[in-house]
Amino acid sequence: MPRSEAAISVAGLRKAFGSKAVLNGIDLHVPTGSIFSLLGSNGAGKTTTVQILSTLVPSDAGTIHIAGHDLSREPEAVRSVIGVTGQFSAVDNMLTGEENLRLMGELNHLSRRDGRQRARALLEQFELVDAAKKLPAFYSGGMRRRLDLAMGLVGRPRIIFLDEPTTGLDPRSRRSMWETIRRLVRDDGVTLFLTTQYLDEADELSDRIAVLDQGKLVAQGTADELKRQVTGGHIRLQFADRYWLDQAVAQLGEGARDDEALVLKVPTDGSVGALNHVLDRIEAQAIEVAGVTVHTPDLDDVFLALTSQPTPQKETPR
Repeated sequence: MPRSEAAISVAGLRKAFGSKAVLNGIDLHVPTGSIFSLLGSNGAGKTTTVQILSTLVPSDAGTIHIAGHDLSREPEAVRSVIGVTGQFSAVDNMLTGEENLRLMGELNHLSRRDGRQRARALLEQFELVDAAKKLPAFYSGGMRRRLDLAMGLVGRPRIIFLDEPTTGLDPRSRRSMWETIRRLVRDDGVTLFLTTQYLDEADELSDRIAVLDQGKLVAQGTADELKRQVTGGHIRLQFADRYWLDQAVAQLGEGARDDEALVLKVPTDGSVGALNHVLDRIEAQAIEVAGVTVHTPDLDDVFLALTSQPTPQKETPR
């Protein structure tokens, strides 16, 4: 991708701490106005990447351009166009929600009047008006993360780095944060660089995903492109008794059968044509099928196939 079309362009990024290589020559291209997710297990190098791109930690090698600015030569220009929300809240518990936002206004060199106006606008945008005069200790986890994100937006950044923004949130709060993230891109036109270890989060939000494993990028593309790189898709045929399972195996001549569950799994590329082909052959022999489901590879399969790390966490219902 030409540099002019990318909000973030990275080539050959390297970083080591002592003898341990944390990032080993990664390339990234993040289109303007998109949500880009860097996916990886704990210790894969996600936070280090964000720290380097947000000018907090120097790299050992590589070229980085943020909104057209060379990070090594123009760090102040880079800082002027980015916002950062880390894994750990930057909220001051001794200040109210509104006071936290006004303090960020001062740090961003806003006048007192402009700081108050910006704080009010963000409280409305993030549905925190009723909690504006309360201390963050009385906020829920989701409210606290929204305030944390709002604080990163006081300076109207064009590019926002979100480092595992939903870690520790319950499923309802996580989905609320997802919608907030979508609105920022849709309504404000910002570019979001998101790191996460939640597979469903990356799948749900991202225009593009990069998979980081032990400091190396092992895959990069849309969620669908990544899923097409791995095998594992199948049509699951459920039968009421052993007789019909035997008939299906004899007719299809392929797949993995489970005699105990009375199930036959037939490999497929996930297309409608492949499904129709299997069903037509079943129907032609009048084989009775109790149920049909189609499994296509998901990001779990991508992770298992492309990385040496355990599969990252999934959201668990509560």
